[in-house]
Amino acid sequence: MTEQELHEFLKKNFPKENEKCEWKEFKSLKHCISGHEGDDIVSYISAIANMKGGHLLVGVQDETLRIVGISDFFNYTTENLRLKILRECTNLSSENFEIQDYTTTDTNKTIWIFHIPKHQYRLPVYAHKKLWQRIDDNLVEMTQARLNTIISEVLPREDWSAKIIPEATISDLDKAAIKKARVEFIKRNPKYESEEPFWDDVKFLNKAKLTIKNKVTRAAMILLGKEESEHYLGSFVKIRWNLRSIENQDKDFEIFSIPFILAVDNVFSKIRNLKYRYLREGTLFPDEVLRYDPFSIREPLNNAIAHQDYTKGARINVVEFEDDHLVFSNYGTFLPKSVEDVVIKDTPEEVYRNPFLVEAMKNLDMIETQGGGIRKIFNYQRQRFFPMPDYDLSEEKVKVTITGKILDEDFAKILIKNPSLTLENIILLDKVQKRKPCSKDEYRYLRNLGFLEGRWPNYYLSLKVVEPLDDDGLKAEYIANRSFDDEHFRDMIFQYIRKFGPCKRSAIDNLIIPKLSAILTDKQKKKKVSNLLKYLREKKKVKSVDFGEWIVNEKDREE
Repeated sequence: MTEQELHEFLKKNFPKENEKCEWKEFKSLKHCISGHEGDDIVSYISAIANMKGGHLLVGVQDETLRIVGISDFFNYTTENLRLKILRECTNLSSENFEIQDYTTTDTNKTIWIFHIPKHQYRLPVYAHKKLWQRIDDNLVEMTQARLNTIISEVLPREDWSAKIIPEATISDLDKAAIKKARVEFIKRNPKYESEEPFWDDVKFLNKAKLTIKNKVTRAAMILLGKEESEHYLGSFVKIRWNLRSIENQDKDFEIFSIPFILAVDNVFSKIRNLKYRYLREGTLFPDEVLRYDPFSIREPLNNAIAHQDYTKGARINVVEFEDDHLVFSNYGTFLPKSVEDVVIKDTPEEVYRNPFLVEAMKNLDMIETQGGGIRKIFNYQRQRFFPMPDYDLSEEKVKVTITGKILDEDFAKILIKNPSLTLENIILLDKVQKRKPCSKDEYRYLRNLGFLEGRWPNYYLSLKVVEPLDDDGLKAEYIANRSFDDEHFRDMIFQYIRKFGPCKRSAIDNLIIPKLSAILTDKQKKKKVSNLLKYLREKKKVKSVDFGEWIVNEKDREE
């Protein structure tokens, strides 16, 4: 790759520094491997392993990700350095610990990427005979709380999808499915593009993490198995597509068996994704879009395959209604805290029901595991001014409904005239158009923005759609209704106490509470301030003294 291509590859795959990713310049490796504790490569590897594993990029500029390259390798190669680090980092697993070398073809700059596995069960990873961890962007000695979490871990439950099928062989897998899997694997893993043509099927399946040491797993059979090999799994491993009339009467159906990598396309082809036309205000020419973005069909279907509880012996269902909505359902509870949490925070799930199957599907570009898949569906609906997806998590099922038309013209008008609305606001407006109950705080918030008429609880979307706010108005509205991040508030409190302390709690409340989100209740705002002070106290930045007054620690006082 050229330097520009490599830079784009890094931005796509390692877009920001966090607990799972670190960028370091380290031009010379002579004293950076195991040098100054807390600021060398083994310390970072210990810290990342002691969280959830991740990646360390060496040879790139911190904060910018600009490629500077390693200029002095000392006597290290990726092979001998891997062995040294395994010796230096006690308890670091050798499995999946890898150092990849990338050298640019035009500027001859080399970077190394360390792929670091999560610590082993109840075994924290040491460097310099100490334990390290990440807190936000900081590398620190491990806290007692984090150590307690690791040493009290409970073994994860059995992964149904990772089980080997003793009687099955590679010949039980579908050739066409394997061929498609190879194509999708290279799309997701372009680094293997030059090698893959020389792999036989056995090596490819191991590389794609579909098989284990040449043995066929249930995950491999689900995705690539021949239809006549379904008896290895059970006849329930199927996808049923069903077309229903407006009156909810069955009009057509078809059942698809394994291999699911091909069945997904077959189900997709059954769905009548017709054009939807609507007139925008002020023009006689209609806008024309597909009722469903293709991603909004494939993503929930692939998620249903990945997260199905196969021990229930049930099928995955896709129901298409003639009044323009789709319902995807699978057995199993929704593992993240809430759908809103996944959409608004845009974070990946931390626990998967079928981790082996999920990893295989990720390698075949069938699902997202870095967060963003569900959020993308919400954004595609937003672009069409259609209702937000509905998630029904009752009855030990996950049911996702995607609507392919405008439900309430006033909702659509609000979105058209206010393109800067956040997804949080749109989700609240969507509750109103669907006649779902809102809390009094949510009602007041939307009414203050000018989007509601009527009194609570008999309110409705405003027919007099507000004009979009100008830039200054948007900034003022943002400040008034959306909270800053915790770091900003902690710094405000610390600087205030340092400047004017000793300070009573009431003074700190008066400083922070007016700046918190209007959606929070008074009780939640008070709790928020308590948590901010607790964090500063635990970091030994401030402390409470007589009569509940707060002061800064001596070392942090102004000169």
